[in-house]
Amino acid sequence: MTENKYTNKLINEKSPYLLQHAHNPVDWYPWGPEAFGRAAGEDKPIFLSIGYSTCHWCHVMEHESFEDEEVAHLLNKHFICIKVDREERPDIDSIYMSVCQSLTGHGGWPLTVFLTPDRHPFFAGTYYPKGDSSGMMGLLSLLRAVQQAWQDKRETLLDSAREILAYQKTEKDSAGGELTEAVIHDAFSHLKYSFDSMYGGFGRSPKFPTPHNLLFLLRYWYNNKEPYALEIVEKTLESMKNGGIYDHIGFGFSRYSTDKKWLVPHFEKMLYDNALLALAYGETYSATGKTQYSETAVQILDYILRDMTSPEGGFYSAEDADSEGVEGKFYVWSAEEVTEVLGAPAAQEYCKLYDISPRGNFEGMNIPNLIETEQIPEDKRAFVEDCRQKLFAHREKRIHPHKDDKILTSWNGLMMAAMAYCGRILNQGKYISAARKCADFILAKLVRYDGRLLARYRDREAAFNAYLEDYAFLVWGLLELYEATHDAQYLGQALKLNGNMLELFSDTAGAGLFLYGHDSEKLITRPKESYDGAIPSGNSAAVMNLLRLARLTGRHELEDRAKEILDFFSNDIEAAPTGHSYMLCAYLYSISGNASEVVIVGNKSSEMVKTYDSHYNPFSVSISNITPELVSLIPYVSEYGEQDGKTAAYVCRNFACSAPVTDIAALSELMSSP
Repeated sequence: MTENKYTNKLINEKSPYLLQHAHNPVDWYPWGPEAFGRAAGEDKPIFLSIGYSTCHWCHVMEHESFEDEEVAHLLNKHFICIKVDREERPDIDSIYMSVCQSLTGHGGWPLTVFLTPDRHPFFAGTYYPKGDSSGMMGLLSLLRAVQQAWQDKRETLLDSAREILAYQKTEKDSAGGELTEAVIHDAFSHLKYSFDSMYGGFGRSPKFPTPHNLLFLLRYWYNNKEPYALEIVEKTLESMKNGGIYDHIGFGFSRYSTDKKWLVPHFEKMLYDNALLALAYGETYSATGKTQYSETAVQILDYILRDMTSPEGGFYSAEDADSEGVEGKFYVWSAEEVTEVLGAPAAQEYCKLYDISPRGNFEGMNIPNLIETEQIPEDKRAFVEDCRQKLFAHREKRIHPHKDDKILTSWNGLMMAAMAYCGRILNQGKYISAARKCADFILAKLVRYDGRLLARYRDREAAFNAYLEDYAFLVWGLLELYEATHDAQYLGQALKLNGNMLELFSDTAGAGLFLYGHDSEKLITRPKESYDGAIPSGNSAAVMNLLRLARLTGRHELEDRAKEILDFFSNDIEAAPTGHSYMLCAYLYSISGNASEVVIVGNKSSEMVKTYDSHYNPFSVSISNITPELVSLIPYVSEYGEQDGKTAAYVCRNFACSAPVTDIAALSELMSSP
C-alpha cells in the first residue's frame, strides 16, 4: 500500500469522501497548490475524481479500480491524482460537470476528468469499469490511451483544452428580455404532457422527486385556478409515498426511483430531498386539508430528528445506499424474516398489504411498498403501526449504512425552512424548536470572525467560504423561521446575510449572481447558475428571498434586484421552463394579484396568527410581535396599532390595504378571498 507525505493533509481535510479512501493504493492529493505544483513539476496530467461519500457508483469505482494495484500503479506513475468532495466544493464540481455535459451530453458521479497541469480539462466522463466491458472502454485502457496521447500528441490535447476552456468562458447573452406570463403556461404545459397519469411523476424512468416542480404546480393551481395542476401534485405525492422510494419502516425518502412505479429506489437518503419533500407534503396539506400529506411531512421530519440531527442542532448530509458492501441490504426483507419478527398470523396480513412474498420484488428480497394496496384501511392502521415498530426495532440491529456527518450550510438552510414551515402550519412546536436550534448552531459555528459565512462543519471544524446556495438557502430558512416565530432576530439575520450575499456574488458588469464569491479561490471560470436541478439554484432561491424581503420590509430596491435577475436569465428560462421551476415560483409571486402582506398587532395576536397560518397562500408574508428591534428593521410597522384596544390584522394586496379587522372570522374571510 502506497502512502505519501500528503496523507496527513488528506486526513486533516476532514472530508468523508476523502477520509473513506485515504489509505488505498492511489496517491490521492487534495485540490490545491501542492497538487498543481507537483503536476507541473513532474510534467504530468491531472486525474480528477469528483464524488460524494454516499454515492453508490463512487464506491463501486473505488473498490473496483482505485483499490486495485494495477490501476493504482498506472495512476501513480503517469498522473497526479486529485479527489474532491462535490458537496464541499460545488464550485469545482459545477465547472467540470459542465465540461462533461458539453463533451458527452450527460453527467453524473463519479465524475472523471483529465486536466493539464494548469487545471484545463481535455477529457471528461463519469463511471468507468476497470476493464473494457460491453463496448465500453475500461479505466485501464483509458489511462493508457491518455498517457500515450500526453506523450505523443500533447499539442493536440492542449489545443483541445484551450477550445474547451474558451467555450466554457463564453459570456452568457445578458440581453435577455422581460419575462412574460406566457412562460408560466409553457411550464405547466410541459409538466402536464410529461406527467405519468398512472404512476405519478414525470417521464418514465429513472424518476426523481424534484419537489420544486410540485411547488410550482401548487402555485399555478392557486394562482390560475387550474384543478389539473393540483391533481398532478396529489397523484405524484401519493404514488411516491406508496412506493419503495419511501422507507415504510423508518421513514424518509431515498434519492430517486430506478423504475417508473417508484418501487426500486437508489437507496441513499439525502437531506435536501427530504427537506424539499417535507415542504411539498406540508404545502399540499395546507392547500387541501388532507391529513395524509401532513402525516407524511411529520414522518419525514421525525426521521430527520431521530437519525440525522447532531447533538449541537445541525443536520447531517446523507445516509449511504450501501451497507456491508451491498446496495439496499439494510432496507430489504425476506418473507421468512418478517414472519420471524411478527409471527405467522400478523406477518401474513402485513405481507399482503406491503407486497412481501417468498419470491420477492427486488433481487429475491422485498422492498415494502403500498403500490397495489394504495391506502391502509382505517381499521388496519393501528395494526400496521404496531408491526412497523417491531420491524423497525429488529432492523436497528442490522449494520447501518454509512452516515455522511458533514453539516452543510446550504442543506441545513433547506431543512430549517422545512422544520419551520411545517411546524408553523401544523402547530408543532418541536419542529420550530429544531429550526431554532439549527439556526443558532449555524450562526454560531459557521460564521467566521469577520462575518463571512462558511460552507461545511465537521469534527468541530468549519471550512470553505460559503457559496451562493449557502447564503440563499440559509436566508430562506431564516425567513421561514421568522414567520414561524415572529422573532425579529431571524429577520435581522436574513437581511444581513442577504446584503452580504449581494456584495459577494454580484456581477459588477451585469445582473445574475455568481456561484462563488469574489473573495474565494479563482477557478478557470466563474459560472452563474439558474437551472433548478436536484435542488433549486442559488439564483432561484435568491430571487424568492429578495421578493419576500421586499414585501416584508417595504424596500422596493430588493424587488428591483429580483426582477433584474429574472430578466437576466429570461432566455434560459424560456428555453427550458421546467428546468427553472423554482425560479418560476418566484416569478409567479412577483406578478400574482393574490400576493398579500399581513400585519397582526396586539397583545392577543396568537389566535389571529393561527388563523393566518391555517390558510394556504404561497404569495403572502406575515408580520407580528411589533418590538423596537422589528421597528428598526421595518420602520413602517410603527404606524400599525390595535383597534379600540383589540388585536387587529391589516391585510394589504396590490399596494392597497383593507380596513383592519379585529376578529378571526373576518381575517379568515379576507385570506380566503382572491
